[in-house]
Amino acid sequence: MSILKFIKKPTGQRQLYFFNKKVLSYKAPCKYKKLYAQRFKGLTQEQIRYILEIQFLSTLGYPLNLDNPKTFNEKIQWQKFYYHDPLMTKCADKVEAREYIKDVVGEKYLVPCLGVYNSVEEIDFNKLPNRFALKVNWGCKQNIICEDKSKLNIEEIKRKLKKWMDPHSNHYYNYFEWQYKDIKPKIICEQFVDCCNKKENIVAADYSVFCFQGKFKVFFVRTTTKTGNRYCNYYDSKLNLLDIKDDHPSDKDYKLGIDYNVMIELAEKLSKPFPQIRVDMYEDINKNLYIGELTFSHGNGLNAFNKDWDYKFGEEFILPEKKL
Repeated sequence: MSILKFIKKPTGQRQLYFFNKKVLSYKAPCKYKKLYAQRFKGLTQEQIRYILEIQFLSTLGYPLNLDNPKTFNEKIQWQKFYYHDPLMTKCADKVEAREYIKDVVGEKYLVPCLGVYNSVEEIDFNKLPNRFALKVNWGCKQNIICEDKSKLNIEEIKRKLKKWMDPHSNHYYNYFEWQYKDIKPKIICEQFVDCCNKKENIVAADYSVFCFQGKFKVFFVRTTTKTGNRYCNYYDSKLNLLDIKDDHPSDKDYKLGIDYNVMIELAEKLSKPFPQIRVDMYEDINKNLYIGELTFSHGNGLNAFNKDWDYKFGEEFILPEKKL
């Protein structure tokens, strides 16, 4: 075992370990860091490609091959770079996607909408119910879940929403997921959905269905317990628990209670126009099933599940003709 170990990453990150314990971390000037800082001003395609290659290598540990991609993660990067379908932009927009979902599978699978706003100033909090959810339409994890309005710090919420509405907060600028680039920022207010399963000690369960060329292949369930533990289970069409390792461990005791046949039927209908998609759903305490999001870049194309599955998913993802 080395006493001292110094790690240099292509993103400029420098780390010093002493007996495998990190004792120093800093960022040094580098080409990647300089280019990434310029992303709001506009970059050439070659500069974007360079950034994608560095992000990929730094996260997954193997070089990105955009010319002949094989793994699922590589093909998502190819999609970012070479496949720009306006329908993907519509479906990545949490407001506009509602129209697509309504037309394809029906309004019953949408959480009731309480309002859509072009700015924070348009929101009249006095008119909102005691429980609701506020979301920004172009990002990830830009959600405010209110269970009791009397305890809400409205000024703090307004500051947070304004920050999320800033043009630089567009999710595109993180990992160049093209479908977010031309979304016009809006705030959507939805009815509060209670997903807390007190009997099973589960705060929330999210279901995601992977479809390729309009056909279901795999779905997974993310669960969060009251103690904050998170689990991720992957299943095939016969409900067999698959040996796919994700960022979170598998919960082998989890009992899948939802009617997955309905879930798969909905996902396949929604997925027909796309070479690949992940349809995200969740269920409330009354067993109502809702479609949350339509996701085109699972884990930003940087999801470190075990490599054999990275290749298996990659085989299912048949690349379309380039669309720029």
